[in-house]
Amino acid sequence: MDRVGRFPLFFLAPEACVKGSLSMKITELVAGLAAEPARAAGCFVWDVEFVKEGGERYLRVSIDNDEAQVDIDQCEAVSKALDAKLDELDPIQESYILEVCSAGAERALKRPEDFQRFMGSPVTVKLYSARNGRKEFPGVLAAWEDGDVVLEDGTRFRKNEVAQVRLRVTFS
Repeated sequence: MDRVGRFPLFFLAPEACVKGSLSMKITELVAGLAAEPARAAGCFVWDVEFVKEGGERYLRVSIDNDEAQVDIDQCEAVSKALDAKLDELDPIQESYILEVCSAGAERALKRPEDFQRFMGSPVTVKLYSARNGRKEFPGVLAAWEDGDVVLEDGTRFRKNEVAQVRLRVTFS
């Protein structure tokens, strides 16, 4: 499957979004800029985060491929190409650390297509508030319905109570 990227892009030239001239989110802009380098490396953009951790800003680009086996050479290729584009456009006024990494084995599922792709996979559902004294529920993803998550055992979690759903690695 040919993937342009995982983010809804607004068909704006990235150059139009430089230095806050338009209100495109940094993450959306970077996802668009990273799409071609990721494709050239045999991958697609899984997620982009722009976060503050320990007093530093991180621009974290997670990539994946259809085999879910991204290697360090692919991360390096995307990082170099994306870094050059970001240097040219300079869309982020504050300093940051660019990280390009694999989406990982225990990646967070965020978009409807993520849930569809990993239906039947082991997951951990984390809740905002405890249910029956617990905030984490391991299980097998059986359904995703408008944000509600259903596990194979029939347990349903409403969209507004789910903080995060992550894939879970199990050993047989």
